[in-house]
Amino acid sequence: MPRNTLAAVSLVLAPIAIAPGILHAQDVAGSGIAPATVGNTQERPIAFSAEVPSKAALAIVMTDERLPSLRGLPADAAARIKAAGFEGEDGETLELPGAAGSPRIVLFGARAADGERQDWRVVGARIARELKDEDAPIAIAGLADADATAQAALGATLGQYRFDRYKSDRKPLPFQPITFVGPVAEAGGNLWRSRHAHLAQGVRFARDMVNEPANVVYPESFIERAREALDGAPNVTIEVLDQADFRRLGMGAIAGVGQGSTRGSRMMVITYRGAGGPPIALAGKGITFDTGGISLKPSSGMWEMKGDMSGAAAVTGAILSLAKSRAPVHVVAVAALAENMPGDNAQRPGDVVRTLSGKTIEIRSTDAEGRLVLSDAIEYTVQEKKPFALVDVATLTGSAVRALGPEYAALFAREDSHAEAALTAGMAVDEPLWRLPLSDAYREAIKSDIADIKNSDASPAPGASAGAHFIEYFVPEDLPWIHIDMAAVDRGDGSNPMIPASARGWGVMILDELARSWRPE
Repeated sequence: MPRNTLAAVSLVLAPIAIAPGILHAQDVAGSGIAPATVGNTQERPIAFSAEVPSKAALAIVMTDERLPSLRGLPADAAARIKAAGFEGEDGETLELPGAAGSPRIVLFGARAADGERQDWRVVGARIARELKDEDAPIAIAGLADADATAQAALGATLGQYRFDRYKSDRKPLPFQPITFVGPVAEAGGNLWRSRHAHLAQGVRFARDMVNEPANVVYPESFIERAREALDGAPNVTIEVLDQADFRRLGMGAIAGVGQGSTRGSRMMVITYRGAGGPPIALAGKGITFDTGGISLKPSSGMWEMKGDMSGAAAVTGAILSLAKSRAPVHVVAVAALAENMPGDNAQRPGDVVRTLSGKTIEIRSTDAEGRLVLSDAIEYTVQEKKPFALVDVATLTGSAVRALGPEYAALFAREDSHAEAALTAGMAVDEPLWRLPLSDAYREAIKSDIADIKNSDASPAPGASAGAHFIEYFVPEDLPWIHIDMAAVDRGDGSNPMIPASARGWGVMILDELARSWRPE
């Protein structure tokens, strides 16, 4: 090549080689630029009073055609109710005309069908949504007792939930208070402040975490958010294990899942001591983003994999609720956190990893990663915390989605009595479960030719059962255990007024209930 050609090439290349900062352009994980610096728009606070506040729009809860005793109702209100044929059936509404410029008066039917109980949370959520645009305070009257009042307040709080911090053109809604009024309001307020407000906080925490994009919530920032939420909660301690700890302890399953990401895996262990004795352990899958790793997922719908940490969000939200409400229980919540990314250091199909106890796993698919992080999390929890029972919850398998659809989470348990405890808790909080099978044949199917077990390709075991048996392998035989595959229920479609068309925060309420009520014999 002629000399002048070489010179020309060097002139072109030299500026590129010495461009300032080019070798350090990716010194931070991600862009380093926060997508927003504001929170979600303000919502209506909850209040309680014996009297209807001045200039408040009035929502009256009715289970028949009879009005409660309230000042300021139109003189012909009873006649209008009769003429309209309003009988207080669930879902009915009737607006009573008032004087020009006066606040609205809306009747909300809430009589449950024969043999069914009314979910007062849904009633409160329906009122909050129906009147969300009302530029006035809102008063809710007609609830019969303190429990119904507190439940309705919980529903109103959850029904108002919105996640709009990333909308630059958002239009704030009115945020004057929602006040529950009447002779039972004070008692309802006490119940709300002592328990239901904290349960709402736990559910909303989980919703926020699942709705956040993965460039905002990743293993380290998940822990930071949890610390902030639990700040000031009594009798709470938080431990965090990182990649160095995993290597020191030999926790190769959770370390392996995150080794392809610049954001290393973490395990967060939250202990709340509200009582003596051994704890109940709640373990949650926390894959803050799941590409599938080397076993890459299809691109369609992959954005939803920012929510693959719904299990970790649920256990954290549950212990937040329990601790803030000072529940008389001893609980350990474990969030197994990792980002499953492809890369030159990512684990591969065919690799073998070793867990804390020395058990070995053949990686058949890097997209079966949730069970891997849970294996080490469960072994660590059992070894270090010695629980009397363990519940794990995870968005684990598409198989559970196909089997049950969006109405039920999949339940697995070795003992009928343990399954029954979970089913009862789910019914109590309207987070229903459906039990799916464990069997010796499926247990045999997860065995590996070159390691103890394999994490995928477990034919003839159905996917949800294979995942359950994989996790069971790391749970001592004498430890009461419940496995919940919540893959089908982590997102809502907005059809329930209490549940947004986004992250549901599913699992917080059932785990809160289980921690309070389940004591295996």
